Amino acid sequence: MTHFGKSALLSSVALVAALGATVAFADTADKRIALSNNYAGNSWRQAMLRSWEKVTGQAVEDGVVAEADAFTTAENQVTEQAAQIQNLILQGYDAIVINAASPEGLNGAVREACDAGVTVVSFDGIVTEPCAWRIAVDFKQMGKDEVLYLADRLPDGGNLLEIRGLAGVFVDDEISAGIHEGVADTGKFEIVGSVHGNWAQDVAQKAVAGILPSLPDIVGVVTQGGDGYGAAQAIAASGRDMPVIVMGNRHDELTWWKEQKDANGYETMSVSIAPGVSTLAFWVAQQVLDGADVPKDLTVPFLRIDQDNLEENLANTEEGGVANVEYSLDDAKAVIAEAM
Repeated sequence: MTHFGKSALLSSVALVAALGATVAFADTADKRIALSNNYAGNSWRQAMLRSWEKVTGQAVEDGVVAEADAFTTAENQVTEQAAQIQNLILQGYDAIVINAASPEGLNGAVREACDAGVTVVSFDGIVTEPCAWRIAVDFKQMGKDEVLYLADRLPDGGNLLEIRGLAGVFVDDEISAGIHEGVADTGKFEIVGSVHGNWAQDVAQKAVAGILPSLPDIVGVVTQGGDGYGAAQAIAASGRDMPVIVMGNRHDELTWWKEQKDANGYETMSVSIAPGVSTLAFWVAQQVLDGADVPKDLTVPFLRIDQDNLEENLANTEEGGVANVEYSLDDAKAVIAEAM
């Protein structure tokens, strides 16, 4: 083969490879994916939306999909989100990614979407309608792990304060169930008070300040994320001894923990689902639209921070944000393959 011929062949191979890369996305290049989000009133949801915008914006720029728009309801209401989903169906989106206000309440709207040929992928707040895909962490185990950690740290047990999330939401119910299961299994603790913090520091601080005067001494606070710093502020203002507060990976929580660790050796742990799970849901929707065989139920690990990796995680968490992991197409393919 002459040098010219070899070069021509290599050029042809490169051209085919380039065309192959284009063909790989040809099935979804004209597809439109929407995000239906039920709530944006805390730092986790804001980080989730930023991750979505960052990753899907690049995917649109690269020609992977035509559009990837995000929509958030004004209130955390099932009826409002159901109407939003119905509107997205009418607008002709090929896939709808949902962070749902209710696991069952949106099933009718989800069924309408499926019947209209729309791919539905739920994450974080998942739906139970069989036609939809679901991406979740084991929230129940997450709650139980909090209590197991406290059982190791506080072998004598004691009284706990529970801070819950948004009332009526699947995630809140599952984490709380895990916490109560952990309390029952360890036999060391009693939950002497429970408030809803809505996964928001300001709401949690007000709720904890309101219940503290009625509580006996507490040794620990179990949370769902977004409430640890608010709880710490309320407890500090009350003059009580600071209990072990499980944190939820928010920057202000990790910052406060670091300050206390440096000042007096304060020790705890922090756990939450990474907000970037929205980007995994996007890629799963893209893969379904591309004809891939994707199991209906996918599980991702929760993101845990401990005493020995606090500084590293804090350094990688933006101010006002949440410790995070964002997913690529290859990451999504790996999650899918693991579930097969």
